Amino acid sequence: MSAVEELRSGALTAEENVARYLEAIEARDREINAFIEVNLRAIEDAQAVDKKIERGTAGKLAGLAIAVKSNINVRGLRATCASKTLENYVSPYDATVIERIRREDGVIIGMTNMDEFACGSSGETSYFGPTQNPAAMGRIPGGSSSGSAAAIAANFADVALGSDTGGSIRNPASHCGVVGIKPTYGLVPRYGLIDLAMSLDQIGPLAKDVYSAALLLEVIAGYNPKEATTLRVESVDYTSKLNADLSGYTIGFAREFEEYTSPEIIREVKHALAKLEAQGASVVEVELPNLAKALPTYYLTVFVEFFSATRRYDGRRYGYRIEEVCGEEVLRRIMLGRYISQKEYSGKYYKKALQFRSLIKKELLEALSGVDLIAGPTTPKLPHRLGEEIDPLAMYAYDLLTVPANLAGIPAGVIKSGEVKGIPVGLQLQAKPLDEQKILNAMYALEGG
Repeated sequence: MSAVEELRSGALTAEENVARYLEAIEARDREINAFIEVNLRAIEDAQAVDKKIERGTAGKLAGLAIAVKSNINVRGLRATCASKTLENYVSPYDATVIERIRREDGVIIGMTNMDEFACGSSGETSYFGPTQNPAAMGRIPGGSSSGSAAAIAANFADVALGSDTGGSIRNPASHCGVVGIKPTYGLVPRYGLIDLAMSLDQIGPLAKDVYSAALLLEVIAGYNPKEATTLRVESVDYTSKLNADLSGYTIGFAREFEEYTSPEIIREVKHALAKLEAQGASVVEVELPNLAKALPTYYLTVFVEFFSATRRYDGRRYGYRIEEVCGEEVLRRIMLGRYISQKEYSGKYYKKALQFRSLIKKELLEALSGVDLIAGPTTPKLPHRLGEEIDPLAMYAYDLLTVPANLAGIPAGVIKSGEVKGIPVGLQLQAKPLDEQKILNAMYALEGG
């Protein structure tokens, strides 16, 4: 029985649920390092939820323990972005997604570790130290939402929030063997998220199972009048429409995936595709000829937007001046962003990247026009060992298969498809804008298949 079922049936109180996670964090998180800060008011918050449950006025998330990536503002807790720059920054307000979670009586259990300012794909660049992969100890958990994925895999929380700029939810979901969803750009409000690249960032859920991920997405999605980037979607209902029958679904698989991905990962992905076929789906081939161009397009865009976003960290308003205290990867992105942003180079690099972004979006939407979903691997290779020296370009290559969804603004989800040498491997599912339900249904079918 899941925590959602236990809480709704009365077999478990909110206080009992939160207490057991706090005990697990106390016992094991020194080893995993999933959390930067634990909410000291979590038990008190859970007790308040129990009173609402007794009165019959509790919301959809009543009593669920929710971990939050440390680049999302939660009033009274530190939003450090896993950096020295913001190590003492206590959020004075709640992000829109946190307001919605509180409204539905979820309990914030703590703020999770991450790559510093979301700059990384491994979970190793945090000022507070690297995060372990609970599903493959000694390996990276993936990033940048490393702590959120690890918190779910280590059974430290029911659900978690991450942010995804180019795979930062899906990459660690794959490496840690959990469910992760990057929503359509604009479906979930970004107000209160500390930017990496504002035209790409989206907040999304990580969870142990598809139902819990769908439930959290249901709560946080929808229009926010405070910001210009949210879509006018008033409400969504994913959980009641979950359906494992995929009859009539057509799923595309691009041969380019095999060109860039380890054969052992492809083997597990094809096993998952066979399971989806058994649930009624048909699998066809699609083409993504410009797949390899997505990576440089993405990083050129990120460098420029991140450089712009970091100009607020000048040491006057927030903590320290970022260039004086940041890690190597953050500084690399700032310097490259500064260089590319110069007038004499913007046409050569940034404007070209915007042109290729349009091309990649057009190509991906064309591939999706004839199918319901595109299925494939999440990362082209297995996670490396913690502390292993790796070239920056090799690190960026982890994002090869995930960045197209961000460039195109489409939804994508990841669910465990199998294991290679005991290491989880995730299947990535991509869909047309606002077709999250199809992704959730396919993952639901795979989960029960």
